[in-house]
Amino acid sequence: MQRRLLTLAWSSSQAGGTLAVGATAWLLSGLTPSPLLNGVLPALATLPLLLPLPQRIRLGYLIQLLSLLLLLAVAAGLLGRSVVGPMLGIALLAIGLRLAQEPLQRQLHGLWAVPIGELRAGAEAGRLVGNLLTALLFPLGKALLQFGNALVLLLPLAPVVGALHPGAHLKQEPAPDQENTSVGLEPGGVLQGLLFGGLFALLPLWVRQEAAGNCFDFGLVLTAYGLGRTGAEAWGLRLPPRLPYLLMAAVLVATQLAGGWWAVLLFVPFGLLAAMADARLAIGVDPDGDLQQNWNRLERSSALGGLAGSLGMGLIAQMIGLAGSLPIQLVAFLGAGALLPLLQHGRR
Repeated sequence: MQRRLLTLAWSSSQAGGTLAVGATAWLLSGLTPSPLLNGVLPALATLPLLLPLPQRIRLGYLIQLLSLLLLLAVAAGLLGRSVVGPMLGIALLAIGLRLAQEPLQRQLHGLWAVPIGELRAGAEAGRLVGNLLTALLFPLGKALLQFGNALVLLLPLAPVVGALHPGAHLKQEPAPDQENTSVGLEPGGVLQGLLFGGLFALLPLWVRQEAAGNCFDFGLVLTAYGLGRTGAEAWGLRLPPRLPYLLMAAVLVATQLAGGWWAVLLFVPFGLLAAMADARLAIGVDPDGDLQQNWNRLERSSALGGLAGSLGMGLIAQMIGLAGSLPIQLVAFLGAGALLPLLQHGRR
């Protein structure tokens, strides 16, 4: 019973963080039509992943709570309509997650014997719930209800964090050789991060301006994408190296032709293809090495690429217009289909 409660608290926190990020992205797209400023937001969320920050569970958790209180104040109109509030809130949230997320997961596994697989499944379920709540809560109470629920979803983790010994963050540290293995960058991961960083950085602005949609549509798109990613692992599908990127480009074209609910549903196969591309890259980092170390290296590389992609695509869309950014995205996915397999083949 205790293990299930711990997993539930962990999953709830993941839902709260995901809800906060989605709600902030939509809020910012309403405050400013600037693609560049909208691209800065995911860059701020990604940057802490690349910094050598200390691991402090309690401090990180407190910063997360502070960030949600700040975002609540923004949603309530206490800080005006400046873009500074949402950006500062999401930056604080990302820093708090960077400080606490990984060491807390290790403590849940090491001190309370919660299986890693159960924690990962709980995190995946939490993210799906967070994306779905992004859609469902906005029509009821807009950003104020979204951020309020994000705060409530984070609170079940408070007793867990409070029960930890003050020095618990120092335990269960990865071995030095594991740290060194994950420091290097994977070129394929950086390139793929560029693709998805550029695409999702402008997604809320695209839904609002080009598709004339609302936050409900935006949240459902994110939920559909998450469902697709989950399905890839469950079904264990594999495709030739180039095919996922070519098919993702085709799906993006189809979303523009279909419109409405069909455009939302097409993000399920898009997420499926994205997860298959990730899995192939992770295996290709070091086919004979530890898969978890491969994933760590790939995630860090993708974070760097995502930061550059969100800023780069935001700048491009700022100069040529939002509508002109989609053809560039399509060319990028087609180019990745040709280049990424060559990068991995060259490493062998």
